[in-house]
Amino acid sequence: MQQEVIIAGFGGQGVLFAGQLLAYAGMDEGKEVTWIPSYGPEMRGGTANCTVVISDEEIGSPFVKNPAAVIAMNLPSLDKYEHLVREGGTLVVNLSIVDRQVTRDDIQVVNIPANEIAEAIGSKRAVNMVMIGALLGNMDLLSLEALEAALEEHLPERHQKFLDANKEALRRGAAYQPGEPVKA
Repeated sequence: MQQEVIIAGFGGQGVLFAGQLLAYAGMDEGKEVTWIPSYGPEMRGGTANCTVVISDEEIGSPFVKNPAAVIAMNLPSLDKYEHLVREGGTLVVNLSIVDRQVTRDDIQVVNIPANEIAEAIGSKRAVNMVMIGALLGNMDLLSLEALEAALEEHLPERHQKFLDANKEALRRGAAYQPGEPVKA
């Protein structure tokens, strides 16, 4: 089975790292993977996205026209990718900074206040992990344990101090139920 995910947002939101982490987790689980980043010339604030393909078989092409899932971390990303999600696919939207409703009714939409959840656990930079957790909690892609193991294995040494917060962000994102209050 092959699954394609596009993760998109502003530079500085951890979009590319989130995609790398998915790819590492898939690779560590013995899957075939591709990861293709795309970003503007700006360091922070410009657009950034990546495409991750995870498959049980050899991947024919790393390019994706209609992904099984999209993580939209901001409004421009939702505007750009909403229509591309394949019918029956999953769209995860950062409700904290997206101020419009998804217009499609043929996909699963996961609205999550990712910024508030990350702030509640004391790590504003863990928004990307909240979003990945929400994806895993709503799509049969990889296990939460596989992502946690990939974090332990592939998080750069200089960021190891954020390991526990990143794991907690993954768990909170996976467990979030729409409408529930965000707890510290």
